[in-house]
Amino acid sequence: MVLIVLRKFMDLKFFSSIGLALLVGCSNSDTKKHSNSPVAVSPGSRVMTNPSFSELSVRAQKFNSVLTIPKWEETGEALKQSVQQAIRTANASLDAVGKLPAASVDFNNTIKALDDLGYQAGLVANRVSLIKETHTNAPMREAATESIKEIQDWAVGLDYREDVYRAVKAYAAKNPVLEGEEKKMLEEVLRDYRRAGLELPKEQRQEVERLRKELARICTDFDTHINEAKTPVKFSRADLLGVPESFLDQKAIKTGSDEYTVMANVTFQFVTVMDNAKNEETRNRLQFAHDTLAKEKNIPLLKEIIRLRQEIAAKLGYKSWADFQIEPKMAKNGKTAIQFLEDLKTGLQVKFDAEVAEFQQLKAKDTGNPSAKIELWDWRYYSNQLKKEKYTVDSEQLRKYFQFEKVLAGMFSIFENIFGIQIREMDAPQKWIEDLKLYSVVDTKTGEPLGLFYMDNFPRDGKYNHFAQFGIVEGKLLESGKYQRPTVALICNFPPPEKDKPSLLAHRDVETLFHEFGHALHSILTRAKYSRFAGTSVPRDFVEAPSQMLENWVWDKKVLDSFASHYQNPAQKIPKEIIEKMEAAKLGTVGTFYRRQLCFGLLDLKLHSDPEAAKDPVKLSNQVIGDVFFPVQPDTAFVAYFGHLTGYDAGYYGYAWADAIAADMATVFEKSKDGYYDAEAGRRLRKEIYEPGGSRDVNISIGKFLGRERSIEPFLKTLGIEKKPASKN
Repeated sequence: MVLIVLRKFMDLKFFSSIGLALLVGCSNSDTKKHSNSPVAVSPGSRVMTNPSFSELSVRAQKFNSVLTIPKWEETGEALKQSVQQAIRTANASLDAVGKLPAASVDFNNTIKALDDLGYQAGLVANRVSLIKETHTNAPMREAATESIKEIQDWAVGLDYREDVYRAVKAYAAKNPVLEGEEKKMLEEVLRDYRRAGLELPKEQRQEVERLRKELARICTDFDTHINEAKTPVKFSRADLLGVPESFLDQKAIKTGSDEYTVMANVTFQFVTVMDNAKNEETRNRLQFAHDTLAKEKNIPLLKEIIRLRQEIAAKLGYKSWADFQIEPKMAKNGKTAIQFLEDLKTGLQVKFDAEVAEFQQLKAKDTGNPSAKIELWDWRYYSNQLKKEKYTVDSEQLRKYFQFEKVLAGMFSIFENIFGIQIREMDAPQKWIEDLKLYSVVDTKTGEPLGLFYMDNFPRDGKYNHFAQFGIVEGKLLESGKYQRPTVALICNFPPPEKDKPSLLAHRDVETLFHEFGHALHSILTRAKYSRFAGTSVPRDFVEAPSQMLENWVWDKKVLDSFASHYQNPAQKIPKEIIEKMEAAKLGTVGTFYRRQLCFGLLDLKLHSDPEAAKDPVKLSNQVIGDVFFPVQPDTAFVAYFGHLTGYDAGYYGYAWADAIAADMATVFEKSKDGYYDAEAGRRLRKEIYEPGGSRDVNISIGKFLGRERSIEPFLKTLGIEKKPASKN
């Protein structure tokens, strides 16, 4: 089987928020250097001293646990040596398992041994993947890319060690009486071997292995091309009428006396212009530039990726790659996932049509053409205009209330209180950028160190270009009996500080920060014994739910007042009526937003369900976008830059699936005595969702947290859809 840590490494993305992901888009911007001064854990209140790593390590020993700060390779040769040594060590362990006599096999020397060796190899794999996505030196990123290909090639081969499989089967044949994590682990190991094709005749098995190795290499190149893609689009000041002066004055944007350069691949630049530029041709040009990123390099690769996936699925006995990928998840098969999205699409049709009609009226007024049509490049602008005119919500003006450092400190303070933890900045012994941050998480009641997390906050050239959590050191009960506490990294791309102005976030950026930190909490607070089940190692259509739930916090007046204040006048808070209008604006445009999400989910599933998809994936995906959302521009290929197609393939539906669960989970806080500050609900979330991770069926975890059966109604309410009463027939 592909060991869980290595599967996570090969997936790479834990993905990132609406726009995710998951998982796609920004780079190339100067970042202001910050000192390593202590971070305020609540705005304007107390400042905590930095704990040292040695102090935390000594404290961890009292709890029979271990903290780890990774040592980062600094040369391409060092990367190569680390990877080769990790493979040699793992192969030696595999050899030991493969040589076991059938009579002497037991859980520890087979199933646990596989988790142990996968964990050790994963430590190297995780470092290499993060270096690939964040290193400032292009040759190092290239070296990491080649090392990833070597690890992937080896990792696929793990599934086809017949000697190891014989040992596992010999153990299973003893019909051991297991419970809990051990029982679940054996079942899943056997399932993974079956899914890898170990029950096929040898020649067919070898062909599946060859195809999977080829697929892994091509997917790595696909991802690399996305990270490397960049398209500058030059405009005059007149072209950018309506775009905030604060944006246009940025050094990276103003590149001449009347020349402004917008990077189509830098998400916050792209979105700022698309939200605000009055000139339709400006929006049209920038949309085209964005939707042709990586087109020439990635479309040939995408055709091959889809073809290989179809072939692998067929050889393994599955109708489609979607069925293969979704089998271990909550939805179980492609048909269920597609139907879920189609039902939402239908349910949103009336609301979507009504919202587009309002956009059309605004465009008709702007253009003087009563027949003006809303195009793909219009929806962001007119959604923003509707918020301003109908709901009097100006997204750009709201930025002034969300100074990044204050938002971060405020978020830490909130989650400290509800989860019973302390978050402190500490010195990072190695930095891949000057303003890299490192934080510790400690249990408030016991003082137990729970884990560490890095934050790499601002975009730059060659960096992973959206928002995601990357695992570095997984949680695991070690052979020594000590528990390895996790270390993770949050890779973000927030608007950088400029001149005399701090980094100011859009409200959607604040949502993203809360979301991604939810992934970090999920990883760090784990108590699962095996790395296979630690933290975010849960079904991929559930993994977003705990994080998506935390987005609700940033819509609550009491929560916002704890950190959101005008950066030039801290006494000025967001008025209650503005927050109410923000909520109304959100509901008033959610049909458009969510239909866009559904088009991504459906094109992903159809690319991986349609047997003809490999012939022309651009045509198929563009048809889906046009059917569910708006028609695309000719000669564009959004899918060439859709990073979720590797790592989240046949899985993007999981955002909507998890949203339904998240909305239901949020009601626990909404109905609690202290609302979003309710510590009792927070401790239950920590105990029933974060700590077990994937060590038990997530349906059990969800039920224990909710204290009841799941309901779809809270989710439908967030979409403005009223559930129709059941028929009496």
